[in-house]
Amino acid sequence: MALVYIASQTASSSATVAFTSGIDSLYNEYHFHMVNMHPANDNVHFQFQVNAAGASGFDEVMTTSVFESFHHEGTLGYSLEYYASTDQAQGNAYQILSRATGNDNDQAASGILTLYDPSSTTYIKHFTSAMNGSYYNEYTMNDNVGGYINVTAAIDEISFQFSSGNIDSGTIHMYGVSQ
Repeated sequence: MALVYIASQTASSSATVAFTSGIDSLYNEYHFHMVNMHPANDNVHFQFQVNAAGASGFDEVMTTSVFESFHHEGTLGYSLEYYASTDQAQGNAYQILSRATGNDNDQAASGILTLYDPSSTTYIKHFTSAMNGSYYNEYTMNDNVGGYINVTAAIDEISFQFSSGNIDSGTIHMYGVSQ
């Protein structure tokens, strides 16, 4: 297996970063590498949503599960926990991938989202994500998200954004996985 580069987008005070082409039946697995996603606003969530082929609005129904670990840069604490408030149970909101990212110059979120078999017209679409970010109050956060998009239509578009304000800077690379 090898990663095959498809496209990149760099945000610069952008409301969203969307890939509206390049997700097709050529690959059964797509990786989105998010590098130093830095928000304009403080304490905001980095998130994603998709469109089924021919759909608009980035509002497909999904069911998700989230757990995270965190550690303060000083001595204020650490933990590993299931984070139910960021789950969706047949919801159609943007799914949080990295929680409460800070906008200090040394704060951002990076990680990988994997979308499995998005062009299938038989099965629902599974995804996993692992991201590490700088929480707004000086914690490092590792968020792990998994779930499925409850649609059997092909998925051909994906959108990324922060929960409030613009993506001040950051780059997202899209890869296909060759078998």
